[in-house]
Amino acid sequence: MTCIVSRFLATLTVLLLWRVEEIAEACSCSPVHPQQAFCNADVVIRAKVVAGKEVDSGNDIYGNPIKRIQYDIKQIKMFKGPDRDIEAIFTAPSSAVCGVTLETNGKKEYLITGKTEADGSMHVTLCDFITPWETMSPTQKKSLSQRYEMGCECKITRCPSIPCTISTPEECLWTDWVMEKSISGRQANHYACIKRSDGSCAWYRGVAPPKKEFMDIEDP
Repeated sequence: MTCIVSRFLATLTVLLLWRVEEIAEACSCSPVHPQQAFCNADVVIRAKVVAGKEVDSGNDIYGNPIKRIQYDIKQIKMFKGPDRDIEAIFTAPSSAVCGVTLETNGKKEYLITGKTEADGSMHVTLCDFITPWETMSPTQKKSLSQRYEMGCECKITRCPSIPCTISTPEECLWTDWVMEKSISGRQANHYACIKRSDGSCAWYRGVAPPKKEFMDIEDP
């Protein structure tokens, strides 16, 4: 009986360690406002994905091949990035390591944000802002051309629970989660955090460019 119990405990320990390792390897991302995603990204494009395949991208320190997914894309518009078209994007092979899965039939348009690597290629993860173009609000689409960039010197602070406050005038308080239990609420869909002439930052809503009165006013 003692032997059976020992074997059971040993098996249970292995399973628990495997589960802990699995959890440790899972991808974890903090929610970001679309404007934050734009400002943090090296590249922001609107594109269709036309093909996808697994490719080798060198070896790890043990000599094992490193796999990545290469998505061939058709760029429609670049909002931020190098002075050339992006023809492919790269991501990790599974969501456990923040890999992104995209439709490759060439029909769906995406907004894709990501980073450039040393060789100039574009790399994306689950922590980047990647969403079907059709799901974006008119304000979000318009803001990609200028509005978001106007607030890249501002800091958007997410409010995870009440009470929450800002610590400097250069912050905008993002309250979608506490107010609507969603990170895709009114502020994410319809507002941009804009830096005003006095150096402070405030939420601005609207498709038209901010008026001078908004830029000069002391309080939002």
